[in-house]
Amino acid sequence: MSDHAIEKESLTELPIDFTKEGGLAVVIVQDVVSREVLMCAYTNRVAWEATRHSGYAHYFSRSRQCIWMKGEQSGHRQRIVQILIDCDNDTLLYRVEQEGMACHTGNYSCFFRQLQKGRWQPLP
Repeated sequence: MSDHAIEKESLTELPIDFTKEGGLAVVIVQDVVSREVLMCAYTNRVAWEATRHSGYAHYFSRSRQCIWMKGEQSGHRQRIVQILIDCDNDTLLYRVEQEGMACHTGNYSCFFRQLQKGRWQPLP
């Protein structure tokens, strides 16, 4: 088991409901230090197991229909620090140490625009 891998017992106790939404659960990703929301993604059982074994965030790509590790190409990995589950057992919150940018656009967070006066504007 890697130094960053999450203890098996701590994850298997989480009752993630993979029976909803075609076997997917929503993952909200938050910077553990700043508490900034970085992105929203999806996980399935396979991505969940990869996250558990490595200690780094893995997701299921709905467009590519495959598992991917965040940062496998860019190097902008997400080391899992804490995982929370919502009251319905179908949404996870990953608190991570983000290496580099979280967004594929080059922004730190995927949430870099706000609705202002009816238009989407970049955050200051």
